[in-house]
Amino acid sequence: MTKILSLLMVGLMVIQIIKPLGLPGLKRRADFWKLAVIAFAMIVVTAGLSHSPSN
Repeated sequence: MTKILSLLMVGLMVIQIIKPLGLPGLKRRADFWKLAVIAFAMIVVTAGLSHSPSN
């Protein structure tokens, strides 16, 4: 799951650099770093949930 998420976010970052997505907070090409922060947080949550001990 994290590999798919990583590839998706890298694709979005490349698209953001080429042509901004126009979403709130993503109006400029330089805003691609925000996608990287979101991707890192999502990967941490996904990894944390997949490695958490089951009850």
